[in-house]
Amino acid sequence: MKTRILTERAEMEAIIGRCPYCMVGLTDDQGRPYVLPMNFAYADGVVYLHSGPDGSKVRFLNERPWVCLTFSEGHELVWMHEQMACSYSMKARSVMCRGRARRLEDPVEKRRALDAMMRHYTEAECGYSEPAVRHVLVWEVRVEEMTGRSFGLLPSEL
Repeated sequence: MKTRILTERAEMEAIIGRCPYCMVGLTDDQGRPYVLPMNFAYADGVVYLHSGPDGSKVRFLNERPWVCLTFSEGHELVWMHEQMACSYSMKARSVMCRGRARRLEDPVEKRRALDAMMRHYTEAECGYSEPAVRHVLVWEVRVEEMTGRSFGLLPSEL
């Protein structure tokens, strides 16, 4: 099976747009990886995340804002020879983004990010109460590095 490196940003952004969540890689207090799934939105080179006001991820983001975001879609088990274990692979496409998370404090910025998140998940028009906007934490990650791969490809798919 082969891997193709994705070079077109539009192709990588399309993969991001089809993902229902992303995996967010942080660094914990001991310098170890800490990875969790989060809802998100992507717009104009920025990934938006949201969370409650407390917890480990909030502390980790405040203290060590560098993050790695992974998006993956299209998972399909493939093989070249059904009876040969080493010919099996998982066919999928993935995008990895790196950047620094910044907490949005301005209510207008927070609403704009929350609107983008809601558009990612629904076409319904949604509103927010003032207390909800005030208490939710919204993070902006400007993508500084974006890489993508399409893997598990048969030779005929290259």
